[in-house]
Amino acid sequence: MGWLAILIAYLLGSISVSTLMVKAVKKVDIRNYGSGNAGATNTLRLLGWKYGVLVLLLDAFKGVLAVWIANLLGHGQPIYDYLSGLSVILGHNWPLYFGFRGGKGIATTIGVFLCLLPLATLISGFIAIVIIFMTRYVSLGAIVFVVLSPIFLALLSHKTGALLFASIAAVLAIIRHRENLIRLVQGRERKLFDHHA
Repeated sequence: MGWLAILIAYLLGSISVSTLMVKAVKKVDIRNYGSGNAGATNTLRLLGWKYGVLVLLLDAFKGVLAVWIANLLGHGQPIYDYLSGLSVILGHNWPLYFGFRGGKGIATTIGVFLCLLPLATLISGFIAIVIIFMTRYVSLGAIVFVVLSPIFLALLSHKTGALLFASIAAVLAIIRHRENLIRLVQGRERKLFDHHA
């Protein structure tokens, strides 16, 4: 039943909250506006902070729910938790229902990480939030978060499976943020609440 949890996680991740919400409110495809990303930050720019926060929470909840289902169906075996965690992130990034054009997976990754590596997530998350407030670059904070989480996990724990999972999730996030990295280096990255840059 553990493998069923992995499949469910992907299908759950494929529910693009931001795409559905922006379509319902503005009757447009979020992927054709703003940054083109189906995520919380772009939703914030298009619909305002309340919708942005709601998307963030719901996307994170997808990660929490996927791990909970994996724990239930996989009878507490960590391998199913880790694989379902990766599967829900993959679903968010490349959703089956939306032509495999999804978000960058940070909110969903946060939800999964909070379940599977809570202390490392809280420390990394705090640092990421400070960076976002100081620079107003959400992408920079996201990248710092996914890079630091496996590092703190390695310092705080000796769970090889968890470290491998966190490292793969970090690589997925960095791949999705490669264009953001280029823009950051070039000084062209959009800042939070910047509707025009």
